[in-house]
Amino acid sequence: MLVDSPPEQRAETAPAPPTRRAIRVLGLFASVALLVLVALASIAIGAKSLPLGDVWHGLFHDSGTYADVVVGDRISRTVLGLLAGAALGLSGAVLQALTRNPLADPGLLGINAGASAAVVTAITYFGVTSLSGYVWFAFAGAAVVGALVWFLGGSRGATPVRLALAGTAISAALYGYLQAVMIMDDAALSKMRFWTVGSLASATGSTITQVAPFFAVGTVVALLLARPLNAVAMGDDTARALGANLNRTRALAMLSATVLCGAATAACGPIVFVGLMVPHVVRSFTGPDLRWILPYATILSPVLLLGADVLGRLIARPAELQVGIVTAIIGGPVFIYLVRRRRTTQL
Repeated sequence: MLVDSPPEQRAETAPAPPTRRAIRVLGLFASVALLVLVALASIAIGAKSLPLGDVWHGLFHDSGTYADVVVGDRISRTVLGLLAGAALGLSGAVLQALTRNPLADPGLLGINAGASAAVVTAITYFGVTSLSGYVWFAFAGAAVVGALVWFLGGSRGATPVRLALAGTAISAALYGYLQAVMIMDDAALSKMRFWTVGSLASATGSTITQVAPFFAVGTVVALLLARPLNAVAMGDDTARALGANLNRTRALAMLSATVLCGAATAACGPIVFVGLMVPHVVRSFTGPDLRWILPYATILSPVLLLGADVLGRLIARPAELQVGIVTAIIGGPVFIYLVRRRRTTQL
C-alpha cells in the first residue's frame, strides 16, 4: 500500500522553478541561435538564385567561379548587417535610456541627419564618388552633430528634454539643407538616392575594415554603461544618491551612441526604426534593467536587419528592395502600435 509523502516533504523534493535570471540566460542563447540561422539564410538566399551546393562550395572554396563571387559578396553583406544591426539596436537602447523616452531612436538626436548632410556635402562640393571615400565624411558629420547636440543641450547641465529638443532642431535644419542641395544638384541627387534609403548591397571587405574599430569601441563603452544608465533612469536625485556621475554617464552615452550610429550610417546609409523597435520589444520581456536590454538588443537587432534584407531580396527578384525601405515599411505600423499602446497604458 502506497502512502503519500507529507506536503512538507513533497515541497522539499519538488524541482525548484527556474529563476528569472536563468530564463533570461536561456533566452540569450536562443537569440544567438536565431541570429546564426538568419545569418546563414542571408548567405544562402539572395536576389540571384543559387543551388545550396554552389553556396556550400563558395563558403569553403575560392576557385573564382560566378557562384563563389556571389557567395563572397553575400558574406561581406552579412557581416556588415551583423555589425550595423548590433550598432543601431545598441545605440537606440542607450538613447532611450539617456532621454528616458522608450520611443526614442538615433534619429532623435540628429545623428542620421548629420551623416547624411556630410555625405551630400562630400559629393557636391568635394567630388567624392566612392563609398570608401564618403564613409569618413558621414562619420565626421555624425560626430560633429553629436557634439553640437551635447553642447546645445547644456553640456554638463544636459537633461533628456534639452538633448531631445536640440537634436530635433538640428535635424530639421540639416534635412532642409540636404533637400536644398539635392534639388539644385542633379548629380548629387542621382548618387544619393540609393544611399539615403539605407542598403547593405554595397558592402565590401574594405568598408567593414574601416568601420569595424568604431563598432568595437562603441559597443564596449555602451555595454559598460549599463549600471550607470540604470541609475540615471531612476531620476537625477536618485542617481546622485546611488553615486552615479550624471555628467560623465551622459557624455559617454552620447559618445557611444554617436560612434555606433555614425559608423552604421556611414557604411549603410540612414536605416530607420531598427534602433526604435528592437530595444522597445526587448524591454517588454526583460524589464527595465539595461544589463539585459543592451545584450539582447545587440543580438536581436541584426536578426531584424538581416531578416529585412533577405525579405527585400526575395520579394523583388531578380531585383531587390533596399533594406532601409523594408524596415520603414515594417517599422511604420509597429511605431503607430507602440504609440497607441503607450497612450492606452497612460490613460
